[in-house]
Amino acid sequence: MNRYFLEVAYKGTNYAGFQVQENAVTIQYEVEKVLAVFFRQPITLTGSSRTDTGVHARQNYFHFDTDISIPQKAVYNLNAMLPPDIAINKLIPVKEGAHSRFDALAREYEYFIYQYKAPFLNDRAYYFPYTLNLPAMQQAAAIILEYRDFTSFSKRNSQVKTHNCTILYSEWVEREGGLIVYRVKANRFLRGMVRGLVGTMLQVGRGKLTLEGFRQVIEALDCSQADFAVPGHGLFLVKVDYPDGYFANTITD
Repeated sequence: MNRYFLEVAYKGTNYAGFQVQENAVTIQYEVEKVLAVFFRQPITLTGSSRTDTGVHARQNYFHFDTDISIPQKAVYNLNAMLPPDIAINKLIPVKEGAHSRFDALAREYEYFIYQYKAPFLNDRAYYFPYTLNLPAMQQAAAIILEYRDFTSFSKRNSQVKTHNCTILYSEWVEREGGLIVYRVKANRFLRGMVRGLVGTMLQVGRGKLTLEGFRQVIEALDCSQADFAVPGHGLFLVKVDYPDGYFANTITD
């Protein structure tokens, strides 16, 4: 049996998230559907990082097993069959036992905010036309690095064994065109965590929550204290990191 990784990118606007759900169209559903046609047999995918409804990804991964040796032209053919808002970037043969989720070392996310009306950003960034204290938000982002338990930023019924995450960086940056972007990297993220962090830091930026109050939200270990109101369409999964030398013999389009 051969194991392969699929590196995918997608615009999540038209999808109810990454993972297969009953009575909903998802990224996994669309990719599995195409693989089943291409290989003429059902293919079950395992994903590296779940994203919610409307969330986008520049890089995410699946892995799957098949007894078929996949030809070089497969990436081109699969992309021709997929919807235009989903792309396979790479198809990668990996060793037996390689796991797209458990072997990942870290994930990187970015959340985009714009403060002026911009028709070409409305499904890829959050329109937030309010005065923000960016230095205060930078301080809040730095505070996050001091903590490991992010229970307050995990949506209810997440069914995880631990709420501990190791944050590797957390910062707000200004980008060309007036975009304000929150960048965060961690070994793992909880369901809704990045949106909860962003929404709560925006309250700091608006002066509705002090930095000490932000600390209190984190330390409360209570998700009712955080603000999850920011929409999914401003969020991008940017990169999933694996150990050096993990991939070899990549098949590309």
